[in-house]
Amino acid sequence: MLNNLRLSAKFNLLLLAAFLICIIFSGVTLSVILNRNTESQTVSKAQIMLQTMNSIRNYTSTQVGPQLAPRIEQEAEFLPQTVPGYSAREVFEHFRTQKEYADFFYKEATLNPTNLRDQADGFETELVQRFRNDTNTKELTGFRSFTGGDLFYIARPISVSKESCLRCHSTPEAAPKSMLATYGRDNGFGWKLNEIVGAQIISVPSQDVINSGRQILLFVMLAVCGMFAIAILVVNLFLRFTVIKPLNQMAQVAHDVSIGKMDTEFKQTSHDEIGVLANAFNRMKLSLSMAMEMLNNPE
Repeated sequence: MLNNLRLSAKFNLLLLAAFLICIIFSGVTLSVILNRNTESQTVSKAQIMLQTMNSIRNYTSTQVGPQLAPRIEQEAEFLPQTVPGYSAREVFEHFRTQKEYADFFYKEATLNPTNLRDQADGFETELVQRFRNDTNTKELTGFRSFTGGDLFYIARPISVSKESCLRCHSTPEAAPKSMLATYGRDNGFGWKLNEIVGAQIISVPSQDVINSGRQILLFVMLAVCGMFAIAILVVNLFLRFTVIKPLNQMAQVAHDVSIGKMDTEFKQTSHDEIGVLANAFNRMKLSLSMAMEMLNNPE
């Protein structure tokens, strides 16, 4: 089949094959790089926000809690501002009022929470159970699907690391009366020291970063296709004027010589392979002309 094709068609097929191989290879390579970059950006955002929430928790535990602790016993209404998890959640909800962070989520998902808004759902319960089953696991990451798109999450275990936590979470009898009046006696009790009771989870949207990566991939692929199209055009023009046209001219001269037009000349000024072929062809034509003359004039 290839033997029946013109030389230019063979070159174009070769260039097209090389083009397809390069497109596939560059597309796969660039896709992997962009996916890694997307994940890196998303992880960086999540880690920064998680560290921010931990700083708020620490500040509440060391600065706010001790200052408000006496009021918990004196006042009838419980002060949730003394709870590190509550402070972190409230600050984060205020943070989400900004449009660009509206799809970010933070939750201290707990199996048996005092405040039911911290109740772990099915997915979060699985994460907590994984932490409980393997206490050496300090962090879990992955993607979770929501209505608005995929969210990248980072989850870390929440454990009862201080005995002071048991004051509010051991038994209803030991808990402050103001807390019982606010949240009741049914939830948030029975915790044990060093027990993993929940997971600190922060979720950040990854769809925008993914879409941005896809746009970059599309732009690069279009640019590569454009460059290859220009390269194919340039190669075809070069091939036409340096190879195809001289060969066609030699073929025409050979045809003229075959019908007796010995005065036909082929001029080639290049010194490449085509020039060498042209010189050899002209020498052959000269030799043929001399031989024909000797045959016509034997004397």
